[in-house]
Amino acid sequence: MTLENKIALVTGAANGIGAASSFAFAKAGASVVCVDIDMEGAQRTAEQLRKLGLSSMSLQADCSQVSDIEDKLDMIIDTQGRLDIILNNAGITRQADIMDITENERDRIHQLNAKGVFFCLQGAARRMISQGVGKIINMASVGGRGFIGTTNVAYAASKGAVIAMTKTAAQQLGRYNINVNAICPGITFTPMVKKSTK
Repeated sequence: MTLENKIALVTGAANGIGAASSFAFAKAGASVVCVDIDMEGAQRTAEQLRKLGLSSMSLQADCSQVSDIEDKLDMIIDTQGRLDIILNNAGITRQADIMDITENERDRIHQLNAKGVFFCLQGAARRMISQGVGKIINMASVGGRGFIGTTNVAYAASKGAVIAMTKTAAQQLGRYNINVNAICPGITFTPMVKKSTK
């Protein structure tokens, strides 16, 4: 696979699957924009790529806030000229029983994992429509498919929403030559998972 001359945006790029995906895109030839609420982490990933001679830049964004998403997408178009690929990977969770999830915690999980993914998808699609082509990849989870070992019910519901929105977005955006898919990893021992299972 070659991604020469492609611009790829990865959210949640500071560590875990997001950082690993940033390396995969860059090694395939893409210029990678590493985005995370943790600016130090995003900068670390981008710097590691540059040390390997790969093209990368970092941006700080809270992907649960629509205005922040739009600002960063505009910045990418202004500086890079286009957006070819987005991996909507930013997400949160913790290990919790169904009876222990509070309203605030449920809302916080869904604000990033479902709302954030939707508006990143929509914002990227708006810009890709004008280009006439694009790839959108949403990070879901086996938890969204009813995996019994998922961290908590609110997380599972948020990832189920990602799966559903991916299917509908694929149907509606295909006519613009925009490909939309979701990935459903199993348990991956990223820093987030290790922290949530302590």
